[in-house]
Order: sequence, then structure tokens, then C-alpha cells
Amino acid sequence: MLQYLLKNKLKFSAVLFLIILLIAIRAFEDIIFYDPFLDYFKLNYNNLPLPKIDAIKLFFSLGFRFYLNSIISLGLLRLIFNDARIIKFSIFLYSILGIILMVSFFFVLLKFGETNKMNLFYIRRFIIQPIFIMLFIPAFYYQKKMKQNLP
Repeated sequence: MLQYLLKNKLKFSAVLFLIILLIAIRAFEDIIFYDPFLDYFKLNYNNLPLPKIDAIKLFFSLGFRFYLNSIISLGLLRLIFNDARIIKFSIFLYSILGIILMVSFFFVLLKFGETNKMNLFYIRRFIIQPIFIMLFIPAFYYQKKMKQNLP
């Protein structure tokens, strides 16, 4: 393993850089993005009314954040697997999941916001955090290993 890392220093450094970018997005989220739910969900939000929001500004902010996380995640997949089919499939998945999550979030927010705060919390969490990369890397790794073991 150490020899592999030494041979691939540049690749390892690039992966580390992309991970640091994902961490930086999280660390500076309150500065970079408009999201009144950042502070709201840190409080005892079950007893509080929903914060006042600018729906259009929130939509573009959440969309931009999902887009940034997706681009960085696709870069990680490219560096780790170097397989065009995986990247194309991941782009498709990120596109579909992004649309579903954004529509779901705003539907719940605008129609059932006060009564479904937990749903808002979890849908928003999938939008703003790079959770999918934590699922995709092991899944694609497993798939790759299974293909290698086929006779």
C-alpha cells in the first residue's frame, strides 16, 4: 500500500485536495451560501416556526452547493476509478438525484413545512452534504472487484 502511494503521489495529492475542498465547503457554508436553515436546525427547531426565506435565493443557493459537491465528487471518482462509464453513470445519477431532491425539498417546504420539519431536515441534508460520494465509492469499488473475479 505504501509503495502504491509513493508511486502515485500526484494522484493521492489530488484526491486529498478534493477532499479538502469538500471540507472547506462545509466549513465556510455560512459565508458562501444563503441558507436560513443552517442556524435553524442547530436549535430546538421542533418548537420554533420555520425561518423567513427567499425561496428563489434558497433554490439557487442549494442548487449551487449540490452542483459544487457533485463536481468535486465526480473528480474524486475520476481519480479513483479512471473509468468513463462510471463517470457517465455518476453524472446521470447526480442529475436525477439532484432534481428529485430539490423538487422534494421545495414541495415539502412550501406545502407541508410546519408539519414536516424532519423531512425538510433530511432532504436538505442530502442536498447540502456529499453523502452520495460515500455511497458511490464503495459501490463502484465492489462492482469493479466483482467484475475482476468473474471467470
